[in-house]
Amino acid sequence: MSDVSAIARACYQAYVDKDRAAIEALLDDDFHFTSPLDNRLDRATYFERCWPNSERIRTCTFKHLIASGETVFLTYEGEGRDGKGFRNTEILTIRNGKIVEVEVYFGWSLPHSAPEGGFVEPDGLTAG
Repeated sequence: MSDVSAIARACYQAYVDKDRAAIEALLDDDFHFTSPLDNRLDRATYFERCWPNSERIRTCTFKHLIASGETVFLTYEGEGRDGKGFRNTEILTIRNGKIVEVEVYFGWSLPHSAPEGGFVEPDGLTAG
C-alpha cells in the first residue's frame, strides 16, 4: 500500500475493528506518537499505553482528510462505546508505505459542552 490517504484510513479502521495485526503492519519500526498527554512515545510504548483505547472506540468518521506528500492532515469524529462523541485532529507522516509519526490534537467533546456562541471557562463553568 503506497497511497498515504488509504494508509491513514486503514489505521483508523484498525482501531474501530480492534485489529492489532492490521495496525502493526502499518506502523514503522521507528514509529513515534505525540499527543497533549504523550511526548514522542516509541512503538512499544504506544502499543502498551495507547492501543488499549481501541476497545473504547465504536466509530470513526472523517470530516477532513488532506494528503500533501508524505503528510496526512485529518480531522475525525468518533463515538465511544459509552455513546459519547469526540473530535480529534491528527497529523500523520507516512514514508515507504508505513506510518512513522503521529501528532494528535484533541479535546472536543460532542456535542460541544459550550452553547453555540458561548464558551467554557477554565473552571468548567459555561458562559454565553
